[in-house]
Amino acid sequence: MTYLAVLYRLAVAGWLGGAALFTFVLTPALFRELDRDTAGSIVGILFPGYFRWGLACGVIALACLLLTRPPRLLASAIIIVAMLVVTSLQAFVIEPKAAALKQEIPSFVTTPVDHPLRQQFMLLHAFSAAGNLGVIGGGIALILLL
Repeated sequence: MTYLAVLYRLAVAGWLGGAALFTFVLTPALFRELDRDTAGSIVGILFPGYFRWGLACGVIALACLLLTRPPRLLASAIIIVAMLVVTSLQAFVIEPKAAALKQEIPSFVTTPVDHPLRQQFMLLHAFSAAGNLGVIGGGIALILLL
């Protein structure tokens, strides 16, 4: 196995592992142990780095994939590009809009669920969560294609 093939596997595993850890361990623990506003603030602080990590892993994985040209190149490349598109949308469109909305909502504890700003935030959150699960699913598919 070449160094690029190893680097490809590390990038995919790092992306998938980071997404799974953030989604299924870190975020639930924060919301379980802290009040909603504090946990949301911490997650909001972590999001830019989380998305940069995914983008870096994705670019490295795609570059290594294209340079090594493995048997399932096309399927793997399509999945990585889709994951990069989703992560880019999360990083550069959804997260900035959600962060701006959070600034306008005084508290998620006291603001009613049916408040228009909170409704907009919940919609963005739903898109981001679905995208995150899609990235995790793509990472699993890439592992299965190895």
